[in-house]
Amino acid sequence: MSTKRHLSIFLVQAFVVAVITFLVAELTLRLYNRISPSFVFYSTSYNRFRGKPFAPDYDFHLNSKGFKDVEFNTQKAEGIFRILALGDSFAYGVVPYQYNYLTLLKKNVKQGSGRFELINMGIPSIGPRDYLSIFVNEGLDLKPDMVIISFFIGNDFDNPLKEKLYRHSYVASLAEYLFSLYWHFKGHIYSAQIGYDDHAPTFTDQKYLEIEKNRSRIFRKGNKYFESDFAIAVSYILRIKELCEKRKIHLTVVIIPDEMQVNGPLQQDVIRALGRRSDDFDFTLPNRLLEEKFKEQNIDYVDLLAGFLSEAAHERLYKPNDSHWNIAGNKLASELIQRYLSGQLRLFEKETAFR
Repeated sequence: MSTKRHLSIFLVQAFVVAVITFLVAELTLRLYNRISPSFVFYSTSYNRFRGKPFAPDYDFHLNSKGFKDVEFNTQKAEGIFRILALGDSFAYGVVPYQYNYLTLLKKNVKQGSGRFELINMGIPSIGPRDYLSIFVNEGLDLKPDMVIISFFIGNDFDNPLKEKLYRHSYVASLAEYLFSLYWHFKGHIYSAQIGYDDHAPTFTDQKYLEIEKNRSRIFRKGNKYFESDFAIAVSYILRIKELCEKRKIHLTVVIIPDEMQVNGPLQQDVIRALGRRSDDFDFTLPNRLLEEKFKEQNIDYVDLLAGFLSEAAHERLYKPNDSHWNIAGNKLASELIQRYLSGQLRLFEKETAFR
């Protein structure tokens, strides 16, 4: 038998063994995930990244529903004005519970009147489609008087239907996760037992620049693909608005800026890395489009961009190499939101007499 034929047989056998090994590993991981679900593996459910009930988070424990908040009663007490907060990892928060902007907002609102209640239902890595799902599946049963949606400019325009095909494989998802964990992370986004460090970077410089480069598409002038993603994201907000209107629930959308919008040096780093010019981008474009749409659809909103631009000139508001707010950013956000809502809450308290 020739050497060439030997090689051909070896390659075929190696291929067959590799395929069988892959299929066995895929099946094993799927069975494992069925028994003990993990966020590492692909799922269309908003529960993929939901916290485990009572899981530790710094010096706090998640509640029995896996939310980063204290326990709450499903039945709303008589005379209580209930606010429901929906959002992604910003609402969940990378800072300890007591520094989270929704925790601070809850505390400040209750100081004005103990009859207000705020429930934080933030889940990391979800988006507008999931905000709608969790509102329908869990939020409506809580009979809120107000819903606050934290809309993050950086990735809430991402189309969930554009998930990379290879991520549907559990083997590929695990390999990607382990690779990213080893090469791209310097710190921790969410922590169970280690102490919180407001100055510790989360990603390497290279990885964070890559993340912001990918996000920069929404600021690029004339990007036709963004028009489609924008329409899809807003459609979920409009559906939530319809549900709120039917039940006389007030809806407010908080527009959260990406760090690239308030950090000039980061903007320039991204522009240089892409080999483009500054005038190729408009870093206020998504905000203006949202504001136009919200005004057109009569959706109440508060845009935090101007406030963050003003404060960012003399104080760091985001964790290093991390698009999430640090302690100062959370504090500023709570103050801006409270300032905007305070008058409305007094008005709602008077008009509704706490339904």
